[in-house]
Amino acid sequence: MGGFTGFAWVDILLIAIVVLGAIVAGLYFLNRWAGKRVAQQQDMVEKTKQSASIYVIDMRRDKAANVNLPKVVMENLPRSAKFMRMYFVKAKIGPQIMTLMCEKTVYNALDVKKTFQVELAGIYIASVKGMKTKYELNQARKAKKLKAKQEAKKKK
Repeated sequence: MGGFTGFAWVDILLIAIVVLGAIVAGLYFLNRWAGKRVAQQQDMVEKTKQSASIYVIDMRRDKAANVNLPKVVMENLPRSAKFMRMYFVKAKIGPQIMTLMCEKTVYNALDVKKTFQVELAGIYIASVKGMKTKYELNQARKAKKLKAKQEAKKKK
């Protein structure tokens, strides 16, 4: 007769469903494991954070390999983090100039050549004291774009 019979399609469909179920179950347990790790890290940050005043010199989004991070930090970074683009802030903390890491919300709240009160956990900026809300950040971003357009018109 040639070709597949009805049973062959049913077998293929059952195998596909089993494989898909295994993938979904694997992703579920991987998500639970990652959630526990994030909670542990957040607890560690909460325990070790200290208030500090920093003067922001430079800010950029780059790969960890391209930034001047201490050797110990580079060794302890996960392999995947070494190739991801992260947010870095070069700041003066007291007499030292250090490269700090932060999240996008903190990065957007900071500005170059200004002093901020922040909460540091090692080289990680946990939060900025008096940090603006998302709405305030969006308004500031819009005002910045408008100002840049106006300056561009003046130069022409």
